[in-house]
Amino acid sequence: MACKCAAANLKYKLLGFESDKSLGIIMIVSTGKIMRVKLAELLRSDVMDDLSPEEVKAIHKKFFSKQDVSTAYDFKDRNEKSWMIYIALILVLFVLLMFSSLAATKIVVLPWLGFVVTPGTFIYSLTFLVIDILNEFYGLRLARRAIVFVFLGNALVISMLNGITYLSGLAGWELDGPFDKVVGHVFSVLMASLTAFVVSEYVNTYLLSKIKALTRSRFLFLRVFFSTFVAVIIDSVLFCSLAFYGVMEIHDLVNMLIVQILIKVVFAFVNVLPAYGARAIFKRYVFAGS
Repeated sequence: MACKCAAANLKYKLLGFESDKSLGIIMIVSTGKIMRVKLAELLRSDVMDDLSPEEVKAIHKKFFSKQDVSTAYDFKDRNEKSWMIYIALILVLFVLLMFSSLAATKIVVLPWLGFVVTPGTFIYSLTFLVIDILNEFYGLRLARRAIVFVFLGNALVISMLNGITYLSGLAGWELDGPFDKVVGHVFSVLMASLTAFVVSEYVNTYLLSKIKALTRSRFLFLRVFFSTFVAVIIDSVLFCSLAFYGVMEIHDLVNMLIVQILIKVVFAFVNVLPAYGARAIFKRYVFAGS
């Protein structure tokens, strides 16, 4: 067999597999073009001589054992469409968290149910779905990078707004005082929201990865629901305690906490269907190739 040392991957790169069709996905390094080759043909082709030992091992393992294998389908090898979607998901996550933090300054009462809740509770629950999608298709490392990016972005925006409150306002401007008061409250709520967000989402991504490994990537509904269920309880307890303890009556605070957990648990259950839909779309249009 030809030596695979420094010359490996000069022409070809293994990106992954299409399990249902027993195809290997190969990239031509010089052009970036994607080829799909039957594994049986790939093993007999000259392409094998240019692949790294790890890639050759992955192909043999896939062909002979029919198992799922890890490949070098990493950051520098993903296609442009994949990374544009990754950026879009981070942007969606940023918007959802920012809206939820700003909306948390207003406490609303649902009179027909007697519930006290923040408007952002309903929107914030969607962040768990976005994180589930990121973790499922980009892995734990990139999902956590997204969490950090969103955290820093939100912290920067609110810190800049908070800095404005220290500037001298126009005398007689009626919105100056209310603006400073609202932004001051937004800043404290955001710190609570971001703390709860980072802790709960780190727990969420950890559980997703562990359950995925234990179940060998099966039972998507199990890892989506269970990881989100645990994360929403942690998130709600941290957020309500940090943002409203000492500001609201204990009765109202407990009421809000219970309502937030119930709403988010419902979303955890509902998120299962979109997660399956997202997986089908990603496999068909994003990671399939070209």
